[in-house]
Order: sequence, then structure tokens, then C-alpha cells
Amino acid sequence: MKSITSSFCVLSLVSASASQTSRMVVQTVQTDSGLVQGHSAATAPEVSEYLGIPYAKPPIGELRFAAPQRYHGNGSINGTSFGFSCPISSTYSSQLQPSPEANLNLTAAGVKILDAIAQTGDRFSEDCLTLNIWTKPQVGEQGKAVMLWIYGGGFIAGNSDAPTYNGAHIADQEDVVVVSINYRVNIFGFPGAPGSSNLGLLDQRLAIEWVRNSIAAFGGDPARITIFGESAGGGAVDFYSYAWTADPVVAGFIAQSGTTEVVPPNDASTAAALWFNASMILGCGGSGDNATEVMNCMRTKDVAQITTAISSLPNFVTSVDEQVVYSDYPARSLAGNFIKKPMLIGHTDFEAGMVRIVSGLKNITLPDSILDAFDLETFYCPAASRANVSVYNNVPIWRYRYFGDFPNMRLSETIHTGAYHGAEVNILFDTVPVGEGIPESTAAEIEIGDYMRGAWAAFAKDPENGLDAYGWPRYDPTKETLIRLGYMNNTGPNVAFPGNYDSACGSIFPAIAS
Repeated sequence: MKSITSSFCVLSLVSASASQTSRMVVQTVQTDSGLVQGHSAATAPEVSEYLGIPYAKPPIGELRFAAPQRYHGNGSINGTSFGFSCPISSTYSSQLQPSPEANLNLTAAGVKILDAIAQTGDRFSEDCLTLNIWTKPQVGEQGKAVMLWIYGGGFIAGNSDAPTYNGAHIADQEDVVVVSINYRVNIFGFPGAPGSSNLGLLDQRLAIEWVRNSIAAFGGDPARITIFGESAGGGAVDFYSYAWTADPVVAGFIAQSGTTEVVPPNDASTAAALWFNASMILGCGGSGDNATEVMNCMRTKDVAQITTAISSLPNFVTSVDEQVVYSDYPARSLAGNFIKKPMLIGHTDFEAGMVRIVSGLKNITLPDSILDAFDLETFYCPAASRANVSVYNNVPIWRYRYFGDFPNMRLSETIHTGAYHGAEVNILFDTVPVGEGIPESTAAEIEIGDYMRGAWAAFAKDPENGLDAYGWPRYDPTKETLIRLGYMNNTGPNVAFPGNYDSACGSIFPAIAS
């Protein structure tokens, strides 16, 4: 490991005022996990980037399939490279590769985007509970708002080291601290074993507590933590909003294309049956055997044995435990039994555009009726209902619909995907694909990205009023308050009446309030 002096002595002190002269680019930072060394972000040299910081003990041995345990360290951490990705099914990546007969005419950008989703080239290990931080403490506010990103992946995959999620540009442009975290997925995060469920959500909570305890040393304000995520990450944000009412920690929520309905939880019996199916495949016994002995056996298996075993089974996802994931969200919503903090919620205009491509990889063409029903039931109506929950309980909420459709984000030359699932994420992080055969960003695309980063940061800096000042109306299902982002590829808060898009939801997902 290079010494602090030899690594960083050439970096200059950048001060915004006399009171900030102690803040430097890539200074070492003392945390609960130890003394962390970082480096300048490659695409934003004034941003300090700290990668692969452990926030929990490695979940191996007796800690496999167990709740995460807080990590404490006094040594030096080389935070210059991402940590390992958490293990995924042995067949996950192959499912995102085109079959020989598929004729999708994928764009060069589409290939890169699908490779990122497939986690092509990732390094995997159970020792994966780490987080990453991007910050510019040498300028701007001394106690900056914190934006903590939770990745999607259906709770069966996902990683914080994806180029898509690099937080340097948001931190550089918006004077906020950006954090991304790893959490366990599939059977490792959501085993469904009796007394052992929803570990991935517990990982997220522990990471958020770590940020609360240590983020001030990076220039962040522990009282202004906003958690944001997309797809299953958005679902995790929503799960969190119901789970931690006694000690919220966070100040705001941003749920992108995800609610508690995006990947519906299994009931406890279904989750347990799935767990014992896996244990039977691995020779560890089943539901009729001693549960402790089954667990002990499962902890002796190699990761590769487990990831191969689960490839033949349904997905391991969240399950109802009545502690972190509940069976009665409508009742809890009506009773106001959730964290009454501001929320920004929304989705893209054609989420199923990604489904059209993923099914096409296997030469399957789904009819428009199936795609439309998928969008309504999985994204549009649940978002409308969750927005109404906050309205009903007089909690500030803003709702958006993203329409951006740009040449360097299109997945196929011939198949229409529009503003597909995840299309806004690269725009938000300013991490659009680049390379041979990929068009340059358009002027409209750049403006919309700048505008969205400004909106997300305005919310994070002041969840109660930041978007009011940004010119966004608070959501009201009876008024023109649905924000259309990138509508006709224009910048600004184009507003619409929610009923223009929600009219089909009454029979599919009844609203809490209207």
C-alpha cells in the first residue's frame, strides 16, 4: 500500500473560505471502520472518491444467512477500488445474452447497458458488504446533504460498482455527498429460512447507520440523508419507509420505478419451501429435518455449489416477516403507520421497453397487451397508490414520469423501447454509454440531465421545501401536478393531470385516497 504522503502530497488544497482550509481533496478520513484513504475521481478530479469501505463483518461461516454484524476497525483501508459484488446465480448473466435466433439489432449502447445489467466482468465474493463515497468537502456547505443509492436487480442481482452508478458527477455538480452500498441478494440476502429472512434489507439498514455515524468526517450532514434507488432499489426505499418508524435515520425518500409491489414479497411459507428446496438439492435435508442442522450444513457449502443450486429454482426475494416486510401495507398506509418524511416517486413512460428487449433475447415477442398490463400492475398504479398514501396522510410528496428518449440510450436499432425501465438512471448520474458506434449526447439530453440532478439534489438538501423552490408543485391527484421529465425531450417541469395516465388503475390497484 502506498503511503499517504507519496500518494497525495501533490494534490493541492482547495479552499472556499478560511473556515474550510482544513478540508482537502482525498484527505484520509477516520471512520468506524478505520482510517480510509481515497483518490480523486477519474472524471471529476476535485471530487474525493472512497471505494470499498467495509460497513459489516464479512457474512461468511456462521454469519452466512445471518443478520449483518457491525464492522469496527482501527487499521488503514485502501479505498481506491470497489469491493467485491455479492454472489448471484450461476446462470443469471447467461439469461441476458441473446440466443442464436434472436434478431434484436442491438445498438452499441444497448450492448453496454445489457452487459452492465448482466454484471459482465464483475468480481464476486461473499465478503461484499462495502460502500462507496463521493464528496467535495473543500467547497460549498460544510455539512452537505447526503444521497445514498440502493441498486436494483430484482433482489436477485445488482452491484454498486456498475459504471452507471458512479456518483462523482452528482457530487461535483450539486454540492452533495453521494454514497452507494452493496447488499446481499438472492438466497444469500433473502434465504427465507425460518428465522432468517430479508437479510439484504437489514444490510441496507446497517449501511445507513454507518453513514449516519461516519459521514460527517466526509463533509456530510447526518441529519440530511436521503435514500434513493431504482427498480428493486426503489422497492427497498419503500420497504424502508414502513419498516423503521421508531428510528428513521433518513430525512427523505426517492423511489424510482419501485414500490413494495415492484417485486411482490413471498409469504413466509412460500419462502421457507423455497429454502428447503435449495437445501434438499444441496444434500442438507428438508423441511422435515432439524432446521438448525439444515442451516449448519448450508453454511458448509461452497458459494459455487449454492449459486448453481438456486439457478434451477424460482427467485429468492423478500418475504413477509412482519418485522421488516409486512402483509398489510394498505392498512398501515391508512393508519399512517409509516415514516412520515417527504418522498419523490416516479417511473419511466414505457417501463416494459426493457422487458421487450429481455424477452427478445430469447426470441420471444410479447404482445402489447401483456406489456401494457405489466406496466400498469408493476409500476404505474402502485406509484399512484403510494403517492396517494402520502397525500392522504398530509406528507409532502412529488410525483414524476420520465419520457427521455435519446440516441445514445436506445437499446435497439429497430425495436421501440422508448423511455424504458432504467433509462433515466444514466441520465441522472451523467454516466451515459460512450465508445465506438455510440452517438454523442444531444444538447437536450445534457440539459435534462443537469436539470434532474438539480431536482434530486434540491430535494435532498431540503426534503420539505427544496422542490417547492425548484418550481415543482406538490402532488395532488386532483390537480395538474404530475411532473413530466424529458417530455418531448424538453427541459423543465411540464405538468399534467394524473388522471391522464391513471385512469386504468381503479380496477387494477385501488388508490388509498383520491
